[in-house]
Amino acid sequence: MLLLDPKTLQPAEEQRVIFYEVSWEQYELLSDMLNLEFTRMTYLEGSLEIIMTNSPEHERLKKIIARLIEAYAEQKNIELNGYGSTTFRRRAVKRGVEPDECYCLGSLNEVPDIAIEIVISSGGIDKLEVYKGLGVKEVWFWENQQLSFYYLPDTDADYVQNSRSVLLPDLDPILLANFIGESNQTQAVRNYKLALINDGN
Repeated sequence: MLLLDPKTLQPAEEQRVIFYEVSWEQYELLSDMLNLEFTRMTYLEGSLEIIMTNSPEHERLKKIIARLIEAYAEQKNIELNGYGSTTFRRRAVKRGVEPDECYCLGSLNEVPDIAIEIVISSGGIDKLEVYKGLGVKEVWFWENQQLSFYYLPDTDADYVQNSRSVLLPDLDPILLANFIGESNQTQAVRNYKLALINDGN
């Protein structure tokens, strides 16, 4: 049975609903049926969150952050391969998620090393619990104009918050954040690359 929590409804710019008592089979069916660009799902042990529309600001942030990270990797000769917003599911732990962006360091693996989440509105399923069950090593959140980093030291441990990435320790989050608000994304990438050269990071 799907139980809807009406308190989780959000304004039109980001329509979020949460269903409870959703079986894994129901989740898989809905995930396959609604595998559309404007829906994102997160599943955690019977709770299913569906974001039915993403705001223009959410999509802008997602795109510029991805472009900047990829520019950083290119500038620093880091092998970084992305899955975008691919659905990752693991039946054994009853977890599934579609990150805003995600990357593997080196070759593509079954799950990404880094997942990135753009937080526009609060509430919803605990994404860290989902990512922990999937074995994602690091999760980045962009919220309130800054990046926060959570690293999973071991699959039996909890995420540990850090001031910067453990997997990309030379990436300066403050420097990167300076370019996220620029309206011209191509120029932002150019300026970021120049800043990396001048800063020596």
